[in-house]
Amino acid sequence: MAKITEFHNYINGKWVAPSGKKYFKQKNPARLSEITGLFPLSEESDTQHAIASAESAYPGWKALSVHKRAEYLRKALQLMKERKQEIARVLTLENGKTLAESLVEVDAAYREMDWQINEGLRVFGQIVPSEQENMFAMVLREPIGVASVISPWNFPFNVPGRKTTPALISGNTCVFKPASLTPQTGYMFTKLIADSGIPQGVFNMVTGSGSKVGEVMISDPRVRAVSFTGSTEIGMHVNEKAAASGIRTQLELGGKNPVVVLEDGDLDLAVKATLRAAYACAGQWCTSTSRAIVVKEIAEEFTKRVVEGAGTLVVGDGMDQGTDMGPVCGSGQLDSIMKFIRIGQKEGAELLTGGQQITGQGFDDGCFIEPTVFGAVKPSMTIAQEEIFGPVLSIFTVNDFDEALESANDTRFGLCSSIFTASLNKAMKFIEGTQVGLTHVNAITAYKEPQLPFGGIKESGIGIPEAGSTGIEFFTDRKSVYIKT
Repeated sequence: MAKITEFHNYINGKWVAPSGKKYFKQKNPARLSEITGLFPLSEESDTQHAIASAESAYPGWKALSVHKRAEYLRKALQLMKERKQEIARVLTLENGKTLAESLVEVDAAYREMDWQINEGLRVFGQIVPSEQENMFAMVLREPIGVASVISPWNFPFNVPGRKTTPALISGNTCVFKPASLTPQTGYMFTKLIADSGIPQGVFNMVTGSGSKVGEVMISDPRVRAVSFTGSTEIGMHVNEKAAASGIRTQLELGGKNPVVVLEDGDLDLAVKATLRAAYACAGQWCTSTSRAIVVKEIAEEFTKRVVEGAGTLVVGDGMDQGTDMGPVCGSGQLDSIMKFIRIGQKEGAELLTGGQQITGQGFDDGCFIEPTVFGAVKPSMTIAQEEIFGPVLSIFTVNDFDEALESANDTRFGLCSSIFTASLNKAMKFIEGTQVGLTHVNAITAYKEPQLPFGGIKESGIGIPEAGSTGIEFFTDRKSVYIKT
């Protein structure tokens, strides 16, 4: 039997074992019997050591020119290009998404980081006219100190890049906690930064439980900012805990994202976009389409095409060529999604296709679920309101545009939305009326580009959004300066 690799934390420029000498196992969701590695089950003291290292490194890192900081990050980008295949393989082994999807994620991380590096070189202050003679007035932008970054398992490579790059390029130091379901992907990201030659203590990684690692990262007063992506429930706890220490938060949380399809929309395009956004990465994007709201004139045809399309998707190991949808990320996800499917059936939604765990040869050892479609869904149903975070699509039928918009907004979440229509008037009314942080016209709910902010409203997000110009905005303070000449 092959020896299982033992991984370490990265603290103060060194790979170090956890102080308690305890480790946890990570399992391949396509084959739960396959252990992909042993990872530090860190103690509070390990986390405090990482924070102390980041605090110690902060003055020197802040003092470097932004161009020098950019050199280190561009070196990490070059290494990312060289290691792309290896990174994608690890990502698929841990998360379950197809290898093609993992390669897309690495490419997305590259674009996000590259854009934020360039944005860091463009962060200017401001000179303004003074009301007094011989007074020079200006605004400076400065880093804030130590930043905690807590990333999710669904995009375990892209999100760390999107969060840590603006923090680092603007002069902050970081403590990074990858999700426990995808720790080796976090290790791969950290190794890029470490191998860039970045000064010791500037970037630190600690793995482990939320209670021993996460709690310290969101409450230690030496930390000045927390960027977190995860569930709304945990995010609300992060916000409350951080507030007690005066730590600013940037929280990207859950979603219940709708696509609205009108009678004048391109039906072929709408079906294709809905299928992709509902089942890519096994429906585990925070921006996945989970609700299709369709006007009655085309509801039957739309539903027929979506059900047929879902039925043709090939489910299997993400490493296998020809797989359209991999397993969900772990047995906990499997149990949670299956619970929601059973609730949907119990509450009267019509199961149109899927709804079962896939078993049998090649599947018994994994976390595979059939692509699932529910019809006859009512707004009051649990599956219409709660984030399932799996390959489950609910279809609603409405009478007209006004009812569609009302239904789209009938949720506590507000991450993203989309509408398919040929009417500019209705498209503009939807843009104005949809209660989300990002919206789309004739495009999938998951579409985004690095130069625009990314974040939700309502219970989908708290604080300044990630990405775009707000990426660095979150990690900097403004200082007003008056000079009497």
